[in-house]
Amino acid sequence: MTDHVTGKTIVITGAGGGFGRLIALKAAARGANVVCGDINEEGLSETVQLVTNAGGTASAQKTDVTDLAAMKALVGHAVDSHGAIDVMINNAGIMPLAFFSDHEAATSAWSKCIDINIKGVMHGIIAAYDPMIAQGRGHVINISSIYGNHPVLGAAVYGATKSAVNFLSESLRVEAAGKIKVTIVKPTGVPGTGLGAGVMNPEAITGILGQNAQIYLGTMMAIMEGQIQDERVDPDSAAYAALDPGYIADAVITAIDQPWGVSLGDITVRATGDGYIL
Repeated sequence: MTDHVTGKTIVITGAGGGFGRLIALKAAARGANVVCGDINEEGLSETVQLVTNAGGTASAQKTDVTDLAAMKALVGHAVDSHGAIDVMINNAGIMPLAFFSDHEAATSAWSKCIDINIKGVMHGIIAAYDPMIAQGRGHVINISSIYGNHPVLGAAVYGATKSAVNFLSESLRVEAAGKIKVTIVKPTGVPGTGLGAGVMNPEAITGILGQNAQIYLGTMMAIMEGQIQDERVDPDSAAYAALDPGYIADAVITAIDQPWGVSLGDITVRATGDGYIL
């Protein structure tokens, strides 16, 4: 099979852990030059060490995605180090789910969410745009969410930011057609990434579960406590309920591993039995 990953230079934000680290490891294992950005320097160092220990090529630069100059510097580092930027993965994000009634506690987190989830993606697009246009080709991959599909209670701000990611992505696709490919990746619930640690009100997750809330929450608690060892934790079963984050990273690699003339535009990855209503 033709390999469209080897030799590409891939910039990843939020690479200090979670999806970003997994994508970095998988891309480097396929022979890509990985350039990692994150505000967490310790996490960045760990990611680079994991990649290089496995024989891959990686470098890192502390990057605050809310700072356009920092994002341009990250892309500049990739271009200076490898001569080009082939893929820009805007992965950094936070998920402060909460109800409007929680505003006293949640407003600050919501504002940060807007800065990271919307401005961070916008800055990534801006930073990569000129180099990619000058090269005559490039690929922007934005990590969105099923929360961006439709409003549900408990996710007004987070959902709005992911809807904005979808809007930014499709607008870029239309404007840069023939020069920059654009992929939107929409994960469902992925307990293993730690993204849920940012949830302000645990009850806010019920909005995306609807009538399945009671069953889902009971299942997830039992899985986390190791009480379930049946088909619900078996990815080869249609009852698989808790998606391993590695499958999201695999979807990103699949999007990259296409000829320049082929673009996977919108990918939703879910566990078959997850119970989400979006």
